[in-house]
Amino acid sequence: MNPITIELKLTSQEELQLAGILGKDVANLSQALAPHAQAALQEYLRMYLGQKVFTRGADMREYRLFLLVSTAFANRIPDEATVSALFQCTQSQSRALLRAVMSKYQYDLNKAIDDTLRDAVRGVRRDPGGKYILIAKSENIVDALNRLLASVDVSQDQVVRRSGKLGTYELTPSAYDALCTRFGIKAQKS
Repeated sequence: MNPITIELKLTSQEELQLAGILGKDVANLSQALAPHAQAALQEYLRMYLGQKVFTRGADMREYRLFLLVSTAFANRIPDEATVSALFQCTQSQSRALLRAVMSKYQYDLNKAIDDTLRDAVRGVRRDPGGKYILIAKSENIVDALNRLLASVDVSQDQVVRRSGKLGTYELTPSAYDALCTRFGIKAQKS
């Protein structure tokens, strides 16, 4: 299919607002919006072809987020704050939407979920006290890591929130090692 070019009429205020939502400069807005446009067009084409015709608004939102994962988010699961900004909803609504998408489209998103979890495990660091620390903006990612740990070894300790710290979680050495083994990551020992 040939490339499609469209022109959007936005005020300078709308451009600034969109750039802020997407975390981009106004100068790079067209480039940043391209994968979003691709997802939107894909949504319409699937509807026109009768492949994805939804009657419930929730199903449409879930499919829309599913498409954004593969385009705008480069096949990674976004965090709740990002989804809240794009879908104009609360953190708890975003968490529920992400959970629904990760469940409903789990087979289609298998690689995206796996790669997102692998990235999270790669980001684990040891604090000065020797504890393994995960910084995660998404509770869904932490929940997915805990489900994965349970599937590997049901006796494994869960990833738990560090008391008094936002988005900071602790892993036991055995949980960290199990996740590293699962993802083929060389565990850091010092």
